[in-house]
Amino acid sequence: KRMQDWTSGYVADIGYTFGYYAELNPMRVKLAFLNQGLVCPQVSSACELGFGQGLSANFHAAASEVDWYGTDFNPSQAGFAQELTAASGASAKLYDQAFSEFARRTDLPDFDYIGLHGIWSWISDENRWVIVDFVARKLKVGGVLYISYNTLPGWSTFAPMRHLMTEHAEVLGAEGRGIVSRINGAMDFAEKLLATNPMYSRSNPQVNERLRQMKSHSRHYLAHEYFNRDWHPMHVSTMAGWLEPAKLQYACSAHYLDQIEAVNLTPEQQAFLNDIPDPMFRETTRDFMVNQQFRRDYWVKGARRLSVLEQGEQHRQQRLMLLSHRPDVSLKVTGTLGEATLNESVYAPILDLVADFKARTLGQMEKALSDKGISFAQLLQAVMILAGSGQVALVQDDPVIDKARKQTERLNLYLCQRARGSADISYLASPVTGGGITVNRFQQLFLQALGQGKSEPVDWAQHVWQILQAQGQKLVKEGKTLETAEANLAEITNQAENFALKSLPALKALQIA
Repeated sequence: KRMQDWTSGYVADIGYTFGYYAELNPMRVKLAFLNQGLVCPQVSSACELGFGQGLSANFHAAASEVDWYGTDFNPSQAGFAQELTAASGASAKLYDQAFSEFARRTDLPDFDYIGLHGIWSWISDENRWVIVDFVARKLKVGGVLYISYNTLPGWSTFAPMRHLMTEHAEVLGAEGRGIVSRINGAMDFAEKLLATNPMYSRSNPQVNERLRQMKSHSRHYLAHEYFNRDWHPMHVSTMAGWLEPAKLQYACSAHYLDQIEAVNLTPEQQAFLNDIPDPMFRETTRDFMVNQQFRRDYWVKGARRLSVLEQGEQHRQQRLMLLSHRPDVSLKVTGTLGEATLNESVYAPILDLVADFKARTLGQMEKALSDKGISFAQLLQAVMILAGSGQVALVQDDPVIDKARKQTERLNLYLCQRARGSADISYLASPVTGGGITVNRFQQLFLQALGQGKSEPVDWAQHVWQILQAQGQKLVKEGKTLETAEANLAEITNQAENFALKSLPALKALQIA
């Protein structure tokens, strides 16, 4: 008889990708809730269930005052997560227990915030009940649950093909060949099947395109996304039914752009939805309009509404800053309806105002823009869109920033050191935003050179080239390997100069550099 399967049918023989998920940052809840006129809890204790490699949990613990707890049943992932915690000196308590074991712990506090990203759709019903029971017992009244999951109707056409491919990997994928070659075999099989022009793909023409997109993803990602034993996309109303015993109500989408109807729904669709009195049924219907595949949602234990006065006051107290080099900020945004161009007369003055990377409250911005004919409602919508597309972020209070800075410095030092031999983590932690910021391998190494007192881009480039040379690595540009030292150095120098001009000012304001 086989030993009991500790993986519960979840792909465990291949490490999960080193992703950072900004939606898990409790700092983001405030703007989403305020936009809906909801009371937002103060978060002092938080928990992440199924933290993967633990990047998000560690960044959020190091970059804020929040006490973080979490578990991921894969011991090598939990081991790496604990190594990051040791590096930052943050107080995160991260374990390698299965959900049922973690949920029975007696040393856990009650939580203001519980988050799970990309877990729900990929586990058994039994584990789902464990999570619902945990949330019912451990989430405080007024507390928030963030949960992301695969959704119907968006997955309905591809689900049969996914089933066929996982079956191929299981039945025909040779044992001992490892999941990656089994995935490649299953995708080849699916392509050959579609080449015979079956009735299935004629009825579902998007299937060919989905398969094409799959091929471009890393096999590590595909293993966890498609090839688990459990894979259950569900309607949002089914989700509401699951969470009802924990007394949770749907609050809003955690993906800010989902809250901007103008970029997602036609006027006819908006009017149709406005006539539906039941909020949950309205949400289900909306998913049909946008063919929703993946939801990122906030649920709350006891939704309470703010008065218009309180909402306005709290909005005006929110501080934010620009994250991108002003000339590079695109005035285009992509919603379900495709690409929309933002109104220059509203966005240009706002972006010009924040181009100096200083933190400002919305109230201060409203005053500074008063002669530009921009209403507060327009400012709010602009902020939601700019924050949703990652151009601006909410800023923590100064005492919190000062306290977190030592921890983020230690964590970033560790990550930049690690970047010498690996490109798999492309984020650093900011005490200003309380979370992670995208900084790729070369940029991390430029920062390392800067930290060693090298002040000029040419010196940073030299620093990086020495590291690459020692490992026999060369750059690839436009599909061609740069063979000579001169060509490599020229390309790295070019990147370093670009970094100095475009990225460094923001990274300094974010207290990363």
